[in-house]
Amino acid sequence: MKRIGVMTSGGDAPGMNAAIRAVVRCGIARGMEVYGIRRGYEGLIDNEIVRLYLSDAGGIMHRGGTFLGTARSERFRTEEGQNRAKDVLNMYGIEGLVVIGGNGSLTGAIALSDRGIKVMGLPGTIDNDLSYTDFSIGFDTAVNTCLDAISKIRDTSSSHDRNTVIEVMGRECGDIAIYAGMTGGAEMVLVPEMDYDIDDVVAKVMSGIRRGKTHSIIIKAEGSKGTTREITDKIQELTGRETREVVLSYLQRGGSPTAKDRMIATLTGAKAVELLDENSESMAIGIRDNRIAAYPLREALEMPKRNNFEAVKDLVDVLSK
Repeated sequence: MKRIGVMTSGGDAPGMNAAIRAVVRCGIARGMEVYGIRRGYEGLIDNEIVRLYLSDAGGIMHRGGTFLGTARSERFRTEEGQNRAKDVLNMYGIEGLVVIGGNGSLTGAIALSDRGIKVMGLPGTIDNDLSYTDFSIGFDTAVNTCLDAISKIRDTSSSHDRNTVIEVMGRECGDIAIYAGMTGGAEMVLVPEMDYDIDDVVAKVMSGIRRGKTHSIIIKAEGSKGTTREITDKIQELTGRETREVVLSYLQRGGSPTAKDRMIATLTGAKAVELLDENSESMAIGIRDNRIAAYPLREALEMPKRNNFEAVKDLVDVLSK
């Protein structure tokens, strides 16, 4: 394989640049020409492709976001768009493609794989919602960003005898909420994977008040039941204590990636190039049981998510007493 492409797609995640860097430098080391595709599938359809050299991958690993840019593409959802994307790759003689993105991006990669392009998928998403990998690129940084915010919010909450409901990202996956809630000392964590009763949340806050706690922190995953405003208002109504909502939103996507995210991105990027060099079938690459692992692309996206949220939630309840 002489020419490969690399692109980032969907939501940006810290560590994407580290993955691009690994693909560029490992590809060139194997005698390949590496081409960067700007703005994901949208840029691929529009022929926004540039050859990347060693110097292009310099000074980017510590930067958040993605220097190639990213986008969501409605056109690529159509058969016409998918055929156009394949034609553009053929025009450049690109035989293999590394796609760095989340579930939607890797699902789109299957369409190119079905059209004869060898595709390697890397898990680039803060949500950590890809079933085949224990951790995705950007997840660790997002959790640490949430932790920093929780610490700052706690300072103000305790100073004003106030409850705070903090909404974190993750869509239908509660991993960010669980990790940030447990390590941030939250009283309760609300996730999409588990139902909850607002009366139980209020009871936990009231238990803290009776013990003399001056504040309570509730972490809510964005995909969990109810809106953050509804939960905030209900807690304030039933406890009689001022309760505020904080939605961290896109703050969680930015910032310099942690060492862990840089490492995962680098190792998965290098593995992608290795598999392309071996002319492997299309694969999804991630980390499983602390080792880099690769699975057939379609099979990887059909794997069920592994979690132990119930046990973790119980532990959060114990630790916050």
